[in-house]
Amino acid sequence: MTRTGTKSGPTMHDVAAAAGVSQATVSLVLNDADGTRFSEETRLRVQEASRRLGYRTNAHAKVLREGVAGMIGFVGDHVASAPFAGKIIEGAQARAWEAGMLLLTVNTGGDKALEAASLEAMLSHKVAGVVYASMYHQLVDVPAVLGEVPAVVLNAQDRSGTFAGIAPAEMLGGRTATRKLIDAGHRRIAFINIGAVEDGLPAVVGRLEGYREALAEAGLAYDDGLHRAGDGQETGGYRETLNLMALDHPPTAIFCGNDRTAWGAYQALASLGLSIPADISVVGFDNQESLAPHLRPGLTTLELPFIDMGRRAVELILAGTPSPGHTELFECPLVDRHSVAAPPHLPIQRTGTA
Repeated sequence: MTRTGTKSGPTMHDVAAAAGVSQATVSLVLNDADGTRFSEETRLRVQEASRRLGYRTNAHAKVLREGVAGMIGFVGDHVASAPFAGKIIEGAQARAWEAGMLLLTVNTGGDKALEAASLEAMLSHKVAGVVYASMYHQLVDVPAVLGEVPAVVLNAQDRSGTFAGIAPAEMLGGRTATRKLIDAGHRRIAFINIGAVEDGLPAVVGRLEGYREALAEAGLAYDDGLHRAGDGQETGGYRETLNLMALDHPPTAIFCGNDRTAWGAYQALASLGLSIPADISVVGFDNQESLAPHLRPGLTTLELPFIDMGRRAVELILAGTPSPGHTELFECPLVDRHSVAAPPHLPIQRTGTA
């Protein structure tokens, strides 16, 4: 008589009977044990029987046998709720799934107590490693408890220099954005940043360095009056664009430190009766999908490679040996839309006041 399982679900014995193999064979096939050889027909028969019966492997037994669960921890501050940074999770989850693992994700909202409790729970469940992620590129204080497992800091850098990190190549991105405007023929290019350099945020410092480097390479002098700190928000972009256009010699192009700033710049330029890109060109940074493609004209911008960064973080966890203190920088590709053109031949005529 064939067993049909218990109230707790089908057993490995049930799968073996359904597949016509030994229980040991089922165990080796489903746990993908190294050094074992089965015909493809046998492997498929066991996997089909397992699916048909709804059999689940014993995660607790796997932990006892291998020392780790089939899970990777992912702890972020506001990553899951950000409009575009959620792509980090998408990339990490896809790579974990390819390796036959699940991503155990916790969005802490910046709550340090929740973060600490989440990390303790993950470590107690013997996760294979932890990705410690940030919504935006910044220096972070990584909890020391992550030294117990392979850990990677994602979209941030560990302030202590202890943990491996993955982050956007901010300086290269700033250079690429500015170079796009230079190549279009612009020589008076403004930059509205997303914060004050004194705050030390890598995105703020790096994008400014790239802007200055591109100007220098083109033989253009840096003009402090064309660099505005900004605040990373639409209101800051609007305000600083009005201030720039009120200069005696206004710019013919504006590099905005993020897409929200560019959105504000669009509104300010429209209020002055100026057309993008006929009168002035604009480049953003982020490629925020809910914003950049929907501006009119579509915003030329740089894309933060969040999916690739998330995948790479999990790859480092799977390798088990992230390089301590080393941060891998990912290039931000240019997304060319319709907000950049050659500068106008005539001086810009302002139809409004700042």
